[in-house]
Amino acid sequence: MPEQLYEHLTQNQVNTYGLVLSSQGVPYFAAKSAQGWEIWVEESVRDQAYNLITQYIAENQGIKAPETHEAPEYNKTKIGVWMSLLIIGCHLRSNMHAQFDSIVREYGASASAILDGEIYRTVTALMLHSDYMHLAGNVAGIFIFGTAVGSIAGPGVGSLMVLSTGILGNYANAVLFQYGHISVGASTAVFGAIGITAAYQFHAKIKAGKQRMKAWLPLASGLALLAFLGAGKRADLTAHLFGFIAGIGLGLIYALFRYHFQQKSVQIGSMAACVIILVLAWL
Repeated sequence: MPEQLYEHLTQNQVNTYGLVLSSQGVPYFAAKSAQGWEIWVEESVRDQAYNLITQYIAENQGIKAPETHEAPEYNKTKIGVWMSLLIIGCHLRSNMHAQFDSIVREYGASASAILDGEIYRTVTALMLHSDYMHLAGNVAGIFIFGTAVGSIAGPGVGSLMVLSTGILGNYANAVLFQYGHISVGASTAVFGAIGITAAYQFHAKIKAGKQRMKAWLPLASGLALLAFLGAGKRADLTAHLFGFIAGIGLGLIYALFRYHFQQKSVQIGSMAACVIILVLAWL
C-alpha cells in the first residue's frame, strides 16, 4: 500500500531524491499538490527509501532535510483518565440501586441472553463491578493501558478500539459458554488494551527489521500479564483471553493502516461512535 514519504518538496528536490531512489532500485512516484511536490513509496520499502535519502543528505553538506510525513504523537492524551472516571461513575450509580443483583441480571454479560439478541450486555457489563476491590483493579488497568493505547492511536480511535475489544471479548465468551454464565467488569477491555499495545509494538519491531526475535517480546509480555493478572480465583480467564486476542487483531490492523486513522475527522468520528454505542447500550 503506498505511503507518503515526503511532502512540500521543490521540483529540484523531487528530481534529486528520485534519482537516489531509482539508482538503488526503489520504486516511487511523485505527485503535485497545492503545497508543493510529494514522494510516495510502498509501505514495504518506506524505511529503505527514507534511509537512502537521509544518507544522501548526510553525505552532501548544505542540503536541507525535507519534511517527512509521520503519524502524529498523542502523548498528552488523557483518555485513560476519562475511561476510569466513566467506570467509577457507573459503579457509584449502580450501587445507589437497592438491588445490585437485579442490575447484574439485567445488564451483566449473560451468555444465553447475549446469544438471544441482547447484545447491549457486551457493553454494559464492562461498567459493572462486584465490589470496590474489583473496581480498583480495573480502574488502575484501564488508566495505565487505556492511556497507552490513546498515546498510540489517539483519543478517539484509541477509545473505540478499547471498547471494541471489550465487546468482542464478551461476545466470544458468550459463544463459548452458551448458557449458565454471567460476568461483569472492565477487565476484558483492559486485556484488550494490553493486546493492542503489544501488537503495535510487535509490528514496529518487525518493520524495523533488526533483531526480529526481540519483536516477539511485547506479545510474550502481554501473555505474561494475562497469566499473572487475569487468572485469579474469581477472574473470568476466557473473557480476558478473548479480549487480549481481540486487542492483538485490532492492534495489528491499526499498525498496518495507521496513516489512514490520523485525520482529525476520524478521531472525532470514532469518539462519537463510542458515545453512541454507550448511550444506546444503556437505553
